[in-house]
Amino acid sequence: MSFRNTAEAVEAWVDGWAVSRGAAEPAPSPWGFTIDVGLSKHVMRHVLTTADEPTVRKITEDATAPNVWLKAFVPPETLTPWLAPGWSLAAGPGFLMSAPLRASRTEVPDGYRLHTWSRAGVTRALVRTPDGAFAARGQIAVTGSTAVVDQVETDPAHQRRGLGRLVMATLADVAAGQGAAVGVLGATPEGRALYERVGWRVLAPLTSAVRGPDPLEA
Repeated sequence: MSFRNTAEAVEAWVDGWAVSRGAAEPAPSPWGFTIDVGLSKHVMRHVLTTADEPTVRKITEDATAPNVWLKAFVPPETLTPWLAPGWSLAAGPGFLMSAPLRASRTEVPDGYRLHTWSRAGVTRALVRTPDGAFAARGQIAVTGSTAVVDQVETDPAHQRRGLGRLVMATLADVAAGQGAAVGVLGATPEGRALYERVGWRVLAPLTSAVRGPDPLEA
């Protein structure tokens, strides 16, 4: 199974991300979705299934409160001139990625322990050293036939030891066992390298912007 188009992948990503983060149900609109996240530094986010200058300009002009985020599937150099004053790019370039999900087993490298658990539709994988120190983690939210991989992280001291591959294989195995056939995720450039090594492919660029505080009130 694969996504028929980018818009279908974006909708799956939005739904699964909201479940993964415990956010509110995404509210659809003609241009995409709005999600109430409820964090002080991430109050809400607008995710655009299609992005053009008039749409981005209106959304960013109307959103005047700080810590509102926008996600658009265009390169940073395209999004930047469309943003209203007070907005800025939140990070470097990102990528929307996808892969078929298949059950597979990967051995836990010597010197590490893997623990998984599920709660509220989200399964987490945690890798630790024998003394309990953090080494790597990740989580996945299954929403029917699709699933979203989220918050994959490896401690710098434990990189290049196969832990990222272990986490990804563990999450894919869990999701496939729950009936999910295809996965989607948002990646940084560093994450993209890992995901491509385990069979994921880029569907579209992904750029983030955030509304900063009003300089008159800062």
